[in-house]
Amino acid sequence: MADQEKPYKVYRGGRAKGPIRPPLGEKRDGRGTLGRDRQPAQPKPPKRRRRLGPGRALAFFLLGLVLLTAVWTALGVLAIRRGVGAANDRLDDRAKSTLAPSGSILTNPVTTLVIGADNGGRIKERQGAGRADSLILLRTDPDEHRLSYLHIPRDLYVPIPGHGNDRVNAGFALGGAALEIETVEALTGLSVNHVVVVNFGSFREVVDALGGITIDNPQPVLSKFECPFKGAERCSTFKGWRFAKGELELDGRRALIYARIRKNDLNPGESDITRGERGQRVIDAIQGEVVGVSGFLRMPRIGDDVVKPLATDLSTGELLQLAWVRRRSAGEKTLRCRLGGTPAAIGGAAVLQSSEDNPLIVSMFKGESAPQRPRAGQLFSPGCFVGAVRR
Repeated sequence: MADQEKPYKVYRGGRAKGPIRPPLGEKRDGRGTLGRDRQPAQPKPPKRRRRLGPGRALAFFLLGLVLLTAVWTALGVLAIRRGVGAANDRLDDRAKSTLAPSGSILTNPVTTLVIGADNGGRIKERQGAGRADSLILLRTDPDEHRLSYLHIPRDLYVPIPGHGNDRVNAGFALGGAALEIETVEALTGLSVNHVVVVNFGSFREVVDALGGITIDNPQPVLSKFECPFKGAERCSTFKGWRFAKGELELDGRRALIYARIRKNDLNPGESDITRGERGQRVIDAIQGEVVGVSGFLRMPRIGDDVVKPLATDLSTGELLQLAWVRRRSAGEKTLRCRLGGTPAAIGGAAVLQSSEDNPLIVSMFKGESAPQRPRAGQLFSPGCFVGAVRR
């Protein structure tokens, strides 16, 4: 039987190796179990947006404010630069060459001569055509954070280089800004580093561009200076310009008249020195507006108007330095000085014979000696004081 053929066949296969595969359609999970009974994965909750905290909001606000201020400042500088080039051209080359060199206004004491003149809007062409209306030396001292003003009465009788003796303001008529600089340097012994010629003919435009100015008038003023009407008949009925005592809001026209009034009908004892003090109030108010918040906000629009009445050697950067020093200077430390003299008549002209105390006043102006007030009751007495314009 063993050799007989069996009625069936025996098939042998190889042993299957490895894990048994699950049936089709079924998958194992990571733990080796079938995933048939696994729960579906839960959806992830949406991410919550982080709210901007108070600290971050403040930081973004300050950053935006800084950027806005930088852009606004740049626009203001560009507006000023448009007019500074023309202001530099209006000053003749001889005046520029007369000036003494100086360092930065931000780090060095610098002396600037401010000449007020009514030249009908054409400073360069009319320099030498008339006498200066006002003469003021401005000294900036960044280390002391102090501004110092020295008012020079225009009737002061002094030597004019190359022209003999005359009123100090005659230098402008005889030789323009250059000769006026030389005259003031000879009178004071100071070196003038910069000069600014202010055209009163365009003065009112600056005040109007700034939106007006505010001054503190120490006493009432009444004057028929510059009748606003045409014709002698109407002017004969004009009672005069009135400026009440106290705080006054002035537009360009009234600011110019206030600064130029020579005679106060309510106080016959006033002098040319008093007129200079009124002019200083107006100048202080304009400076305050220019470097103040309102001036800053207006500067991109009025920057070129601010320098339109000027003829100067100061560059855009130097004008900005001057404005910065002015802003940082403490008002209560401002030193205000004036030269003085004795009234006299020479050649039929009313003049002031220079006081022997004037060199001492210059020393006070430079900060080399303590300020001393003008003598009480003497209209033309020289002296210095600290603080606001004397009332």
